[in-house]
Amino acid sequence: QVQLVESGGDSVQAGGSLRLSCAYFGYSEFRYGVYSMGWFRQAPGKEREGVALVDRVGDTMYADSLKGRFTISEDNAKNTLYLQMNSLKPEDTAMYYCAASTRLGSRNNLLPREYNYWGQGTQVTVSP
Repeated sequence: QVQLVESGGDSVQAGGSLRLSCAYFGYSEFRYGVYSMGWFRQAPGKEREGVALVDRVGDTMYADSLKGRFTISEDNAKNTLYLQMNSLKPEDTAMYYCAASTRLGSRNNLLPREYNYWGQGTQVTVSP
C-alpha cells in the first residue's frame, strides 16, 4: 500500500517562508513507476489547483502565478518531496496536498484528475 504523508504546514505572517515535506512509503519500486509527483492546494470554497510538479527525470513545472516564489524538489534517498514557499501571501492560505501519478497523462500536467495517489494534506495559513 502506497502512502504519502505531508508535514510542515503552519501559520505564518505574510512575507514569511515555509517548507512542506511529503514522505512516501510503500513498495520500493513506487517512485520508479511514477511519472510525476506534485503539490496541489485547495482553499475553502475553491477547487483544488496544481502548484508544482517534478517528473521522473527531474524536470519541474509550476503554476504560472507561483513561479519565482515556490520551489519543488525531491530527495530520492529519503523518499521525500519538498515544496519551499517564500514571500507567502494571505491568498496562499489553503490545504496543501502531495500527490503522485502513475498515469502517462500526468506528464507536464498539473490537473488533479491525472493524479491517483494522494496524501491527507497539511494546512498553511498566512495572515496579513
